[in-house]
Amino acid sequence: MMTVERSLLGPVLVALGLTLGGWFIGHGFVRGRMADRFVTVKGVAEREAEADLALWPLQYVATADDLGRAQAEIAASTEKIYAFLVRHGVDTAGVELQALQVTDALANPYREGPVASRYVITQALMIRATEPEQVLEASQRVGELVEAGVVLSSQMGYGYDAGRPTFLFTGLNDLKPEMIAEATEKAREAAQQFAIDSQSELGSIRRANQGIFQILPRDQAPGVSEGSQLFKTVRVVTTVEYYLEN
Repeated sequence: MMTVERSLLGPVLVALGLTLGGWFIGHGFVRGRMADRFVTVKGVAEREAEADLALWPLQYVATADDLGRAQAEIAASTEKIYAFLVRHGVDTAGVELQALQVTDALANPYREGPVASRYVITQALMIRATEPEQVLEASQRVGELVEAGVVLSSQMGYGYDAGRPTFLFTGLNDLKPEMIAEATEKAREAAQQFAIDSQSELGSIRRANQGIFQILPRDQAPGVSEGSQLFKTVRVVTTVEYYLEN
């Protein structure tokens, strides 16, 4: 009798093993197919932001045959610029005198013809202000400096365009948490709608990419730079992948 039971036990165990093996294989296949079902969506969040910092470079020139006279003209122009800024409500605490360049035309070995003025003094001045509105208003009245005898130069260098202020927005970190949450929520809404349309259930997040924050000009047009506008558009795009379940 024991011999018969042992003879039957072997086939039973084999059959059980095949059944369990088939279940695991099938279950693993289903899980594998479910892992392949996902949707990729994007969420966008935008905010309008106003610049909170202005950089306004100015460069001006004085010429004379006498070096002392040229220097006196530069000093007088500097005083006129300070008075101009105060008159238009620009805080002069952030004004910085930068490069001063003196050129002696007679010392130029490559000169040709007579020299009109021997000395040319060029002074660069940087205005850094936390009230961009006043800087913008003053820059629109820069003709007053010309009328006062200040000879402005457009050859600024240093990556700046002389005579034109650059407006910056420095409060991006304060906007990031709220904007990321909004963009992620919009991505989820899009994924939920896709799941409904495909008769599926929205699952967990498979992968997420926050994206890069962009500061763009509010009025986007060819040739318009972000730095030239007082108002900006801050944008972030998040990319999220969600699993789809039956």
